[in-house]
Amino acid sequence: MKKTYVITGATSGIGNALMKMLSKDNIVFAGYRKESCVEELEQYENVIPFYIDMERIVSISQAAAFIKSKTQKIDTLINVAGCVIAGVMESIPVYRVRKQFEVNTFSHLDFTQKLMPLLKGGKVINISSMASFGIFPFIAPYCASKRALDILFNAMSLESGLKVISIKPGVIATPLWSKAVELNKSMISQCKGHEKEMEYMMSNARRNGHRGLSAIKVAEKIIEIENEKNPQDSYTIGFDAYMAECFSKLPFDWQNSIVKLGMKLRIK
Repeated sequence: MKKTYVITGATSGIGNALMKMLSKDNIVFAGYRKESCVEELEQYENVIPFYIDMERIVSISQAAAFIKSKTQKIDTLINVAGCVIAGVMESIPVYRVRKQFEVNTFSHLDFTQKLMPLLKGGKVINISSMASFGIFPFIAPYCASKRALDILFNAMSLESGLKVISIKPGVIATPLWSKAVELNKSMISQCKGHEKEMEYMMSNARRNGHRGLSAIKVAEKIIEIENEKNPQDSYTIGFDAYMAECFSKLPFDWQNSIVKLGMKLRIK
């Protein structure tokens, strides 16, 4: 029997890989933001594209209404869409931090709440990040938004009984990194006194787009988890993510000292 999936961020990276795999035998509502992506999504049998802009409350409401008009049940909602906001916390405009939380946290909470009537007996899979575990200088908004995503949805699971699974992968080779460089280019150029750190961050982001985990492999693991009879509440995927999880268990002062030393050595 076919299942019904809803995937945000279905046009690239993990979301796109999941859409392609799951649509072979299931109905998939695939979220997109750029109109140019619709034609590609429509090529896949069993895929129903829907427009959603994670920064616009009206768009989220319209997307949920569209899905409700097409189905009476969702087996699994997979929240994938996200972005990375970088900068120095002493000077980064607060509106950019708000944007980070709007896209990575609040939008997913809003969308899930609106789809709750269709999720009875179903589950939610959130694509979080190893960044949820700890301290990554110059991308603090991203780390905080992923941590908040995990905390809010864990509480939702405890309160409502809805099964929520947090996927915390390490660095993945996806377009997210090149998009992050473009999204933060103007902000990074204004980080006075941190030029070397910013140069390192940007070059590292570009490398991540090629050297990270395969999005296909991560998607395969997520499908494996989704099919488990009694899945765990949280999964760490990748050696770097596992190390971040272990690192997060150290005393806070130790973490800060190690991060400072690591940044100094890498930038040097």
